[in-house]
Amino acid sequence: MTTGFTVRDALYDFCRRTGMTTVFGNPGSTELRMLRGFPDDFTYVLALQESVAVAAAAGHVLGTGRATLVSLHSAGGVGHSLGAVFNAYRDRVPLVIIAGQQNRALLQTRPFLGADEPATFPRPYVKWSRQPERGEDVPAALAEAYRVAMTPPRGPVFLSVPEDDWDLPAEPVAERTVHTGFTASPEALREVADALNAAANPVLVVGSGVDDEGAMPVVTRLAERTGAPVWISPLSGRSGFPEDHRLFRGFLPPVRDQVRARLEGHDVILVLGAPVFTYHVHNENPGPVVPEGSRLFHLDCDPVQTAWTPVGTSVLTTIQAGVSGLLDLVDEVERPAPEPRERLAAPPATDPLDAGLVFESLRELMPEDAVVVEEVPSYRDDFHARFPISRSGGFLTTGSGALGWGLPLGVGRALAAGPGERVVSLIGDGSMMYSIQALWTAAQHNAPMTVIVLNNHGYGAVKALGRRIQIPAVPGCDIRDLDFVKVAAGLGVPGRRVDEAAALKAALTEGLAHEGPFLLDVGVAGDESAMYEPWAR
Repeated sequence: MTTGFTVRDALYDFCRRTGMTTVFGNPGSTELRMLRGFPDDFTYVLALQESVAVAAAAGHVLGTGRATLVSLHSAGGVGHSLGAVFNAYRDRVPLVIIAGQQNRALLQTRPFLGADEPATFPRPYVKWSRQPERGEDVPAALAEAYRVAMTPPRGPVFLSVPEDDWDLPAEPVAERTVHTGFTASPEALREVADALNAAANPVLVVGSGVDDEGAMPVVTRLAERTGAPVWISPLSGRSGFPEDHRLFRGFLPPVRDQVRARLEGHDVILVLGAPVFTYHVHNENPGPVVPEGSRLFHLDCDPVQTAWTPVGTSVLTTIQAGVSGLLDLVDEVERPAPEPRERLAAPPATDPLDAGLVFESLRELMPEDAVVVEEVPSYRDDFHARFPISRSGGFLTTGSGALGWGLPLGVGRALAAGPGERVVSLIGDGSMMYSIQALWTAAQHNAPMTVIVLNNHGYGAVKALGRRIQIPAVPGCDIRDLDFVKVAAGLGVPGRRVDEAAALKAALTEGLAHEGPFLLDVGVAGDESAMYEPWAR
């Protein structure tokens, strides 16, 4: 036994070796012994609510590419976080979550702040969950959790640690390396390649898994070699293909018959790193998943997702490895390029502002290397139509739909920003109020981010979904009398209100040039259409 070496020492030693030296959390009594002697080479990022800690940690992961440690309070604190944990699970973000637990000697008495079944609480939205039987087993459990989190499909893991475990003697975790990339058998890849080589009119559908692995370059080469047009999967949490590319066609809507209509005429459909398919609403008599006569192939690293996929042939593989293998087998084909996507005209400069004018103006003024984080469900289609993302990692949102993710996600991504890099968070007024405490964390760390609140005074997406099913007025959807500039100021973030089109560009310029965080509260007109009406871009 290493003299004087404790479970706590083993934690910090392991985190140091794996690069998890930035800890996001909201401390409580059952975590105090873990935090004793907090190392000088670590950074503790305080969030004012547990869901903010989880989402900000996720943003940090997406900026650094490696797992991040999250410290949560027992029972109730974990409960507060679960909406964000759900998002992290759906979006495949590797978070190592450690929750405090009451002293082992007290657990039989159901103590104040004790968690009765801690390992069960966050399931099924974690990949792995445990409270070790013995305190001495905590370091090995931590190392296992980390390896599970970082193995594709990546995702959050959960470790509950009773407070008295941290001072127990322990040994350092042994050095280990796990190579996590994998691909399918040559026969499986040959089957997909033969289908592409024989196809008259193939099409690619890309999802978050492409961007998650940094596989955009190899996917772009595959599209160019096959001459296949490319769609992004419904409600994808990231991009995955350069949206200004001649082969890019747009974003599939989350409605079965509309997806099928977009894919009509393609004899081979290759889905990469995406579910087949994500739907949001059900329409009567939706028909088959893909057009009659189409063959679907699906490459993904998740055995669960490939198991429930309802059609076609799934190939279990990481995207980088699988597509690289296909490139060795697929013939280069000359096909006519699809018709260029129609560029939407800029909306008129009216008051209240059209959200499209905000997107067009932002596109004109935003630095090339800026990262966009979006949580404006009411205007997402219009944003995608007007604001093409051209680089890997340049766009983040939630692929699962639990609100309150976007603002802290942007904060965490800004804390991982490289020199000169800026994060622009487009957030709806409804979404802001789920996690507005994240502005305080941004202020404390002078995060390089611009928060643009698209303020239509309500839950516009819920109203639009109501109109889809002939509910003209959904109760509880109006939000009035919120002053985001004053709230932001109270949390340490300067800001400005914009209600007139004439003031928009000057305000955006000011917000983008500000050294630290800056908030713009932009009054926009509501969209009176029904959500997911058939439309063509």
